[in-house]
Amino acid sequence: MRFIIIIATAITAISILYKWRYRVMNTILAVSFLRRVAVSLSMNMPTLRTKVLPGLFKSQSSHSSY
Repeated sequence: MRFIIIIATAITAISILYKWRYRVMNTILAVSFLRRVAVSLSMNMPTLRTKVLPGLFKSQSSHSSY
C-alpha cells in the first residue's frame, strides 16, 4: 500500500512539474546563483556547446533592417 502511495505521489509531482515547466524554470532562473549554476552546467555538455552555441552567435543576414 505504501509503495502505491509513493508511486502515485511521484506521478502527480512529475505531471504538475511538466504542466508548469516554464513557470518553474523562470522562477528558478530568476535567482542569480541558480542561473549561474545552470549556465555552468550546460556549458559542460559537449553536445550543447557544439550544436547550439554556433547557431546563437552566427552573423545576421544582409537583409537586416539596421
